[in-house]
Formats: sequence, C-alpha cells, structure tokens
Amino acid sequence: MSGKNIVQKILEAHNISKKPITDYELGDPIFVTIDQCITQDATGTMAWLEFEAINIPEVKVPLVVSYIDHNMLQTDFRNADDHLFLQTIAAKKGAILSKPGNGIIHQVHLENFAAPGKIMLGTDSHTPTGGGVGSLAIGVGGLVVATAMAGESFELKYPKVIKVNLTGKLNRPWVTAMDVILELLKLRGVKGGLKSIFEYSGPGIKDLSAPERATITNMGAELGATTSIFPSDELTKHFLKAQDREEDYSLLLADDDAKYDEIVNIDLSKLEPNVALPHSPGSVVKIRELVEQVPISDLLKRFPSKVHVDITTHMGRLYERNLAVDQVCVGSCTNASYLALATTASILKDQTVAANISMTITPGSKNVFMQLAQEGLLTDIIGSGARILESGCGPCIGMGQTPPTNGISVRTFNRNFYARTGEKTAGAYLMNPASASLIAIKGKFVDPLKEKTIKPKIFDEPDKFITTKNLFIYPPKDKKEREKIEIIKGPNIADCPINEPLGHEMTSLVLLKTKDDITTDDIMMAGAKVLPLRSNIPAISQYVFNPIDEWFVIQAKKLNPENKRRVFIVVGGNNYGQGSSREHAAIAPMWLGLGAVIAKSIARIHRDNLIQWGMLPLEFVDPKDYDEVTQEDTLVLKGLDSLKEGISIITIENKTKKRTFKAKINLSSKEIEMLGKGGALPLIKSKLST
Repeated sequence: MSGKNIVQKILEAHNISKKPITDYELGDPIFVTIDQCITQDATGTMAWLEFEAINIPEVKVPLVVSYIDHNMLQTDFRNADDHLFLQTIAAKKGAILSKPGNGIIHQVHLENFAAPGKIMLGTDSHTPTGGGVGSLAIGVGGLVVATAMAGESFELKYPKVIKVNLTGKLNRPWVTAMDVILELLKLRGVKGGLKSIFEYSGPGIKDLSAPERATITNMGAELGATTSIFPSDELTKHFLKAQDREEDYSLLLADDDAKYDEIVNIDLSKLEPNVALPHSPGSVVKIRELVEQVPISDLLKRFPSKVHVDITTHMGRLYERNLAVDQVCVGSCTNASYLALATTASILKDQTVAANISMTITPGSKNVFMQLAQEGLLTDIIGSGARILESGCGPCIGMGQTPPTNGISVRTFNRNFYARTGEKTAGAYLMNPASASLIAIKGKFVDPLKEKTIKPKIFDEPDKFITTKNLFIYPPKDKKEREKIEIIKGPNIADCPINEPLGHEMTSLVLLKTKDDITTDDIMMAGAKVLPLRSNIPAISQYVFNPIDEWFVIQAKKLNPENKRRVFIVVGGNNYGQGSSREHAAIAPMWLGLGAVIAKSIARIHRDNLIQWGMLPLEFVDPKDYDEVTQEDTLVLKGLDSLKEGISIITIENKTKKRTFKAKINLSSKEIEMLGKGGALPLIKSKLST
C-alpha cells in the first residue's frame, strides 16, 4: 500500500466513515468532524443568526471564535449593534469573541489558535491562511459553519491533491512569499485550483517561515482551490513556540511514497517580483516588464480574451502616466505579519513617501502593532509619511481608502476585482510589501532588483512574539450563567429568510445573463455602503448585481412584486461566483426570487451556498447551449423531484426559443435532502424536532 499525503492523513483522522481514505475517488462525498470554526462580522453575523435559528443551547465544536474585523467604521448604529449582537450571542452560546482592534481574523487566528492537523471551517474565503501551520482550513458559507457549530459533520467533495514542489531560495528582500503564490497564479490562473487542494513540499519550504507560508495559503483561494497546506515541521514549531503555543505543535509530514494527482515545480531562486494587473489576481506579469513598458499587445497574448479590455484600459493609463501611482496600501490578511511589516519599515526608514502617493499601512493584529512599536519600527513607518490604519480589513474590502477617479492603486492584498477598491474607474495592482514600499518612495513603478540606494534589512522570525490576549472575551464556563445572558439585537438585524421546498418543476424567467468569472463581489458588492447591511437581507438585497447591472433589482421587483420564491433564473459563464465566500451572494438573490443558476461552471463555495439556501446550481451539459439562451427567455426545469445521488441530468425547455437543452448537477444524498426541504436550515431544524 502506498503512503499518504498530508491531506489524506488529516481527512482520515476526521472521517466519520469506516471507508479507507485510499478508496475515495475525485468528487466522492466524504464527511468529516470539525475541530475549529471561525467567523467574522461581515459574514458571521448572518451565521450566528442562522445558528440561533437552529435553537440549541451551545456550540458543539471544540473551539469557536467570532472575530470583528470588517465593519470597523461605526458611522451610525448599525455596525455597533452588530458587534453587540456578536458579543452577546458568543457569550451565551460558548464562543470566544475577538474585539475590534484585536486584528484581522486570519492573522489573529494564526497567532493564537490554528494548529497542525486540525480541520477548520471559516465564513471567509481566506480561511486557508491556517494552512501555513498545517491546518486543513476551508472557507465556506455561513450556514455551513452554523450547522457545523450545531454538531453536523462537514461534507467535502473528495479533492485532487496537487503537490507544489518548491526548490531553491528566494532572492530576498525584494522577492517574497507573495511572489510564490503570484507565480502559481501566473502558471494556473484563477481556475487552476478548482476541486483541488495544494500541498506544498520540497527543499524550498525551509526558506519560508510560518507567516510566509500563510501568505501563500491565504492567496491560494484566488486559484479557486478548496484550500492549501504546508507540512508542520521545525519552522512550524518555532513559530508556535514564539507564540507561547509549543503544546499545539505536532509533526505532520507526507509519507515519502505519497501519491499526488499532479505535481507543479517552482524554483524560488528564479522568481522575480511579480504583479497582478487589474482586475484579476490571475493576470500576473513581472514588475520589470511594466517598468520596461512591454507593449500591451504582447502582454495580452498571455491572458484569456475576457480580461483584455481591463488590461488594455489600465495598462494604457499606466504607460501614459509614465508609471506614476496614486496610492500604495500595505497590509491585509495576506501581508500584514510582523516579518512583512518589519521589512516595509526598513525600506521606509529615513525616506519620505513621494508627494503624489497616499500610503497606508495596516498591521494584521494588535500584537504585530505592538511588536513594531516596541522595536522602534513604527517610528520608521510614521516618519516616512505613511498613514497607520487600525488592525482590520479596511481598504482590502473597500472599507475606506478609495482611490481617486481613474486612480492607480498598488496593494499587497489578495484581490483586485472590478470596483473592489470602492471606485469603478480605478485599477488595483497586487504585489509584495517590499516592492510596494519602494514604489511608494519613488512615486512610480520601478524594478526593485535594480535598486541601488535603498537597502532593506532582512529580518529573521523572532524567538518570542508579543502574545497579549486582552482583547479576547471568553464565555462564562458555567452553563447556568450563560443561560442568563440576553442576546441583544438592534433594529438593523433581521431574521433569516427561509426558502420553499424544491418542487417537481420550475418555470422561471432568465432575468440576467452574465459573462465568465463573475465574482461574488459582482453579485453582492462589498464596501462601506453595503457592509453594514449584512445582518439585514431585505435591505442588502437592494444591491444585488449592482456593480454590473444597476437595473437588476428594479427588474426583479417588477417581475416579483409579491416577493415569491423561484421566479427567475440567472445564466452564467465559466467560474460563476468566484471569490469571497459571502453567502449573501446566494441569500439576497434568493430573497428577490432566484430559483436556479445555470452556468458553464460554478465556483465551489458559491455552488455550495446556493444548495445550502435551497437553489439549484446547474451546469450546461453542452457549453454551446449557453449561447442559445438569452435574457428574458422563459425556461421550464423538469424532473426536479427525481434528483439522485451523483450526477443528475435535467431537461430544460426554452419556451421562448422552442427548443430544449440539458443541464447537470452532482449531488450527495445530504444535498438532495437540503433541496427537498428548501435548504440546510429547515433540514437541520426538522432533524432536531424529531
């Protein structure tokens, strides 16, 4: 019998079935127990409302942490009310609360709780950050976390495991862990990890500290991957020991004869500073190529045609401005660790941010903030003219720091989707913190590898981090004391909507037809305007598809004045629903009347969210049929009461075009039950009532 890889070892240890792990095939459902659940206030408020609706006294997962890091701008009562709700329900139900100011969910969890061999679910697509210390950390929708907290096992479609073999060493300080994941995105694109888990291996991993590994696993979400993971080794042990958590360490390595579905080789010593062009993390080139002003026509040859307009527009603007930049933002859950910001501080020391640049720095956690201050590095940052933001998600989610009209923003974040900055005309370029900091000083794109005067310091990971925990609120240990706690809900908090059971047939209008790579940002926008409405589905539904079709909600209301279910259908291209795990991109359209999505392909988390809320995620059997469906066609979906475990083929009649075509859906028995009940929430409530 062949050896096992790390993913197989963890799944085997958590599998509730007696079926040998080596007997599973790609796509088979595997049900596993959960060790940790994490939520954040933008998606977690709804998850906790869902958990409350299940109506059980306490969480049934060993560790649950509720983080507040997204809705930090308290311009009125709504965010503050949500925070009070999260604090009181966590205390009552037995979860830990991380207060505002403690830091970004993924950085703080990495420092305090993530551990080798654990399976963790989070209501955020960048939950895989925990893979930096050997956790199998998976981003899911809020309802999945709510049911997991209620004791339900987690259903995972058995993934491909892709080995990323790292060799060589990074050309520090200008080439960082960010360039590793950008290189992988360059090689595979935003769909290169679908139905897969990336497992990192090879001698090159010895050059990467745990926080640097976490940078890579964090941004693996942009590949469409289920998650990414590194081994747990001596470097993991060093990090955990430095966080006063050596007891959480365990050795976790793949067997020497472990099998993988694919192998990708990356030589770290050959990497240069990379940059992702607007508006896709997968449109990656070398910074040097922009500095040399490689013809746009040559760049376009590397990328699919669907991103050509974006690249042409924004690269044309960059070249016309002789590479000048308006804004540089360093931070986010991808690049806000001590090591990333210490390097940034060493670049900014005794320098001044260029006059044309607005620069912000966001420490990933309060402890990172304090460590920078204790070592005098904060003085170097502030002295340069960079602005310090509080430890939260901030500009990464469009919560402040919107660039100017037609602005050029350099960011060390994980996403640069259209309008994610808060300004539709702006373009965001993603790169590592060292390169971004140099650009902030120079005022324009420059090739870091040719820099002669600024010499950054290369930092080693400290043997001891600051590890204060005073912004965690732990629940009372006494259950009777918890029972007395009142859950406080402000007027902006609305109860969860419930879908109707799926019938045998659905007749619905195609209300919208989209192109490829529609993101959950396109479906349900982020930003300061909308984020405070995350606990109020009727209110937030007024913004569905706003970034790409400002008339959509008006047409939905006109079609569905009585707010009925399953009134319309959305038709999509490839990779529909990529990006954030926000289940609001499923719930809000459902509230307006969405019954099904029919697409060439649907991203994993969004596909699961649709089913969790009782809607059908269908894929064209023949992708050419996508071209034959137009907006305002009336479709009849038949045989919906005959769905079977595995792949079901559904015949769809286009009454408008007087033709039929076929769509497919791959379901587990549990998912069929969900659809039959109208979603996961009514299903689990029915189980608890029997």
